[in-house]
Amino acid sequence: MEKRILTARFGKIDPLSIDDYIKNGGYEALEAAVKMESDTIIDEIETAKLRGRGGAAFPTFIKLKALVGEKEKTRYIVCNADEGEPGNFKDRHLMENDPHQMIEGMIISAYTTKAKKGYIYIRGEYDHSIAVVREALAQAREKGYLGKNILGAGFDFDIEIRSGAGAYVCGEEFALIESIEGKSGRSRPKPPFPTTAGVFMKPTMLNNVETFANIPHILEMGGKAYAKIGTESSKGTKLISLSGNIANRGVFEVPFGVSVKDAIAKLGRGVADGRKLKMVQLSGASGPILPPEKIDVPIDFDHDIGAGAIIVMDERTDVVDILLRHAEFFEHESCGKCTPCREGNLHLVRLLRKVQAGSATADDLRVMENLADVMINVSLCGLGQSAPIPLATALDGFGDQIRDRLAQTETKENA
Repeated sequence: MEKRILTARFGKIDPLSIDDYIKNGGYEALEAAVKMESDTIIDEIETAKLRGRGGAAFPTFIKLKALVGEKEKTRYIVCNADEGEPGNFKDRHLMENDPHQMIEGMIISAYTTKAKKGYIYIRGEYDHSIAVVREALAQAREKGYLGKNILGAGFDFDIEIRSGAGAYVCGEEFALIESIEGKSGRSRPKPPFPTTAGVFMKPTMLNNVETFANIPHILEMGGKAYAKIGTESSKGTKLISLSGNIANRGVFEVPFGVSVKDAIAKLGRGVADGRKLKMVQLSGASGPILPPEKIDVPIDFDHDIGAGAIIVMDERTDVVDILLRHAEFFEHESCGKCTPCREGNLHLVRLLRKVQAGSATADDLRVMENLADVMINVSLCGLGQSAPIPLATALDGFGDQIRDRLAQTETKENA
């Protein structure tokens, strides 16, 4: 069921040894890439149909092409290793077990786009990840894979680590860019997009850890071979983070197309302690909440898998309690820049507390539904747009349980 590409070297190499990485095929893709034209590299990635693994699923080749086509010569490569979404921990797993494949993917991207500077933005809580990546960068410089005249190919590129202060919103591309620049992590209106005006308003290619890590493998195996893995819309493999009330938690690599149901049953070994499955949340705290009868869906970009989190909740879980916890989290993490997110999350918390306390009415439920619709459609960035998704999907899958509480409230009022 698993297909190990990104995780193939896990446990076989010392992540703090670049020599181990090289002995196991590391940097061979970069050595091949510097003998290729940029267009050839981009064609391979387009043929592979690689899409972003951070949740947005944007085609990677389009970003590369956009950067190459910019007239401005100062360009940046940025890796989003913030991973602030509750339930996701696969990027940490990648960085701490095989950091050089991410770095190699960034260097190949830099060669392709003629960028000279890169940043890896790692959340501040990931102390060990930062230490491992810092050592990997130092070793790459020593071996001549970073710095001046890389591999004698006449191009210069170096990477700097920047760490965040734990702000969830900095996982959003423009908030992350603002933080790299030393500003408060708040999003910007778009367009322009980062490929036109990113870091310091210069063309920037920004991708997730897992996305960059795929690039060396695509060049090694070829775009056509890579595209044979997965489904029509989602090529390659996906790292999934299994957590919650599940017997076997962890990070697993599967080909796109494996069902959520099978991943829970076969990789996660089912619900822990023989309890019954109550619900599953995909993508993380901002993802859809599904009842058991709706989890037989493929892991792909058409089914809201996001960055790959699968959170399993058993019969002891109260759906309103989960929704309230999520709403309180997003209220706290909102940067406050746009009204729909700032005010919307505040009001969702207030209304969900009423539901939990048994004092909500059907009118309150209608207000929540309207708030969710407004936030999804007009918030400035992904935080506000996705924060109401758990509520919206829970009302679909568990609406009767929530409405039963409202009915009890109204019965008391009518009496």
